[in-house]
Amino acid sequence: MELFKRETRIDFLKHQRLTLGLSIALVLATLVLLAVKGLNYGIDFRGGTLVYVKFAGRPPVEQIRSALEERIAGEISVTTVQDTAVSDAQEVVIGTELQDEKALGEARQIIIRTLEERFGASGGKLDFNNSGRQELVQRLREPLAAAGLSSEQTEALVDRMRQFRDQSRSGLLAKLDELSQVAGVTPQVMPVLKQELAVAPFAVRQVEIVGPRAGADLQRQAVKATLFALGGMLVYIAFRFEFIAGVAAVLAIIHDALITLGFFALLDREISLTVIAAILTLIGYSMNDKIVIFDRVRENLKLMRREPMPSLINRSINQTLSRTLLTAGPTLLTTLALYFLGGPVLNGIAFALFIGIIVGTYSSIFVASPIILFWHNMGERRRLAPGRQPGAAPSRVEPARPAGRKSSEKALK
Repeated sequence: MELFKRETRIDFLKHQRLTLGLSIALVLATLVLLAVKGLNYGIDFRGGTLVYVKFAGRPPVEQIRSALEERIAGEISVTTVQDTAVSDAQEVVIGTELQDEKALGEARQIIIRTLEERFGASGGKLDFNNSGRQELVQRLREPLAAAGLSSEQTEALVDRMRQFRDQSRSGLLAKLDELSQVAGVTPQVMPVLKQELAVAPFAVRQVEIVGPRAGADLQRQAVKATLFALGGMLVYIAFRFEFIAGVAAVLAIIHDALITLGFFALLDREISLTVIAAILTLIGYSMNDKIVIFDRVRENLKLMRREPMPSLINRSINQTLSRTLLTAGPTLLTTLALYFLGGPVLNGIAFALFIGIIVGTYSSIFVASPIILFWHNMGERRRLAPGRQPGAAPSRVEPARPAGRKSSEKALK
């Protein structure tokens, strides 16, 4: 499978100083940005409480924030996320940043209780959207028994009602009349349900609590996982090719990871465990692309022993260009689909992979390969230096024989 009918003849190394300078500038700018602004760590790393609440309509963000600020000390974040599962429904993420383990659990209860008081069902009725099975069974057992249902029939009806709520309505009913679609909700049963139940305009979908110590441990583990991945790849490539090839690949990978994190810092996007997983995936993906180019250079060293090293590396990149584009192109399309259609859970990992694949493809051609050529040129200069005498004319090198070939073959053997 080839994207191009004929082998391209693009001189990728023609502006290697410019491309390397651009990469160095981007890395330095990223380091400055990380030092000045820092990363926006998610709850996985900083610790705190996150409560995901779905609303039937536009959520009253300011009312929620003001209500919680009266009861919870410290910074309160309330952000909205469009929920694609249900039309006209939106999800609110309420976050707190408390440093005490006990206070985290209390904050969760305060958030839920405040939402129930401000926006929940009234009149002493049980909120169906935010009630569990046992609560519903206890509340409906006696009223439904008066309507002719046994205890077993009540429990089965509650199970069907909850299944309808969670699967057909994504956990949120806009009005109680929708339960008429559930099997067993007869004209005799519906008045009882309306008498005992009500539906709030929101549903608490998920609650996450991470203590500060656990968040710090996750930060250290994420750093260790990344460093171990880079170290293992350095050892493998040094064994499979040569040490300089491993150094070139690892430097290019660090370049990719730093610039990807720089985009997260620049756009103030949250760094979560899924983003770390995306960066580790990116490290493996980008390394594979670099190994393909290195392997083609090694093969061409055996077949084209008299060709100059810059020309040989350019030829190797051109020979693998179709493979690079055919691999990166569909992957980019997949990440775009995840970004726009995958929802908030997959949004971060899709963004990291999209940026990382573009930067990784660039570094394979314009960072890793020039480092190999730079090392070759240094070896060439060292080889010629001992042959020169002070005050003597430079020794002549046969143009047909590329100097430093043995060291180049060794570097990618």
